[in-house]
Amino acid sequence: MRLCIDTNAYTALMKGEKDILRLLENADEINVPATVLGELFAGFQSGSLLDRNLLELENFLSKHDVAILETTRDVSFRYGYIFKILKEQGTPIPSNDIWIAAASMDSGSILLSRDRYFSSIPGLQVLDF
Repeated sequence: MRLCIDTNAYTALMKGEKDILRLLENADEINVPATVLGELFAGFQSGSLLDRNLLELENFLSKHDVAILETTRDVSFRYGYIFKILKEQGTPIPSNDIWIAAASMDSGSILLSRDRYFSSIPGLQVLDF
C-alpha cells in the first residue's frame, strides 16, 4: 500500500498514536508532499522545540520507504483541476490542502488525513485514521 501523509498524520505519528503507527508500518511506501514539509517547518519555527522537531523530521525522512513528493508541472495541473472542481461544487478547501491532494493523486497514493473535506475531491483516495 502506498500512503501519502497529511500534516495532521505526521503530527499524530510523532505523538505515538497507535492507529497511525500501524498503518505506516504496513505501508510499502510513505510519501510526504513538499507542501506538508512547508506546513511542518512553519509550525516548528513558531514553536519552542525547533531543533528537536527538525531532527525528528530528518530521521523520519531518511527511512528507506519515505519519499518527498515535489511540486511538478503535473501536480500543478492537477491542482488547477481540483480547484476548478471544488469551485464548481461549492466546496472550497484550504489552498495548501489542494496542493496536498494533487500530490497524493499524482503519486497514486492513498491520502492519510483527519480532514474530512478531502472526501469532496473526486478521484482522491482518502483514509481517515
